[in-house]
Amino acid sequence: MALPLNVRKFFGHALDFAQRGDKHDAAKSFKGFGGAGVLEIVEDDVGGTYRAVYTVKFAEAVFVLHCFQKKSKSGIATPKEDMDIIRARLKVAEALAKELRHGKAHD
Repeated sequence: MALPLNVRKFFGHALDFAQRGDKHDAAKSFKGFGGAGVLEIVEDDVGGTYRAVYTVKFAEAVFVLHCFQKKSKSGIATPKEDMDIIRARLKVAEALAKELRHGKAHD
C-alpha cells in the first residue's frame, strides 16, 4: 500500500494477466533464479522506479514475492537485501503450494 496508486494499479493489471495464465508485455524473467518461473514488472513514476517480483512456478497460485522501490546506488543490480527477501519468500511460496496441493488431494 506504500506504493503510488498508479504503480499499484499497473502492477495489479499485470498480475491479473499472470492469474489468467498469460504474461503482460511489461513482465520479464527476473535474473538470478535460472528461469524458475520468477518474473518482474518494472514501473517508473515521478517518485522513482518500482518493481514487483512474482512467481508462476506453481499451478496452485501466483505468488507475489516482493514489491519495492528501486534505490540501487550500484547500477542496475538488485540490492542483496531485496534478493534475500525474494529467495526466502520463494521458499515460503513453495511450502504453501505444497500445502494447497496436499489439501486438494484430500478433498
